Amino acid sequence: MAVNGTGPYNSDNIFAKILRGDIPCKKVFENEWVLAFHDIAPKAPVHIIVIPKQPYVSFIDFSKNATTEEIAAVMRSTGQVAAALNLEESGYRVITNAGQNAGQEVPHFHLHVLGGKALPPFPV
Repeated sequence: MAVNGTGPYNSDNIFAKILRGDIPCKKVFENEWVLAFHDIAPKAPVHIIVIPKQPYVSFIDFSKNATTEEIAAVMRSTGQVAAALNLEESGYRVITNAGQNAGQEVPHFHLHVLGGKALPPFPV
């Protein structure tokens, strides 16, 4: 079910629970700023979720309120994840969904790293 992607942060969302250790995840990367783990409902052979450790509801919230250092860390970490999974040569897609019309399902800003096969083009 899609979520609004605005408003106050809900600390009961699944990613907040994963960050707290209340729910396990299959971790692929972690540093002081970021946690990356396998999606539980993958849309490609490789489907990794990259989340900042701080509470941001959406991309707009993150881009408005995160520090420059944090924004750089999330982006660099996403690239490190793609490289560590050997996706650089074959190609991969990085996407984020923001709000109901985009199909955002968790009210915590996150990036999807998809690869491992030829991905279909986006519909226009």
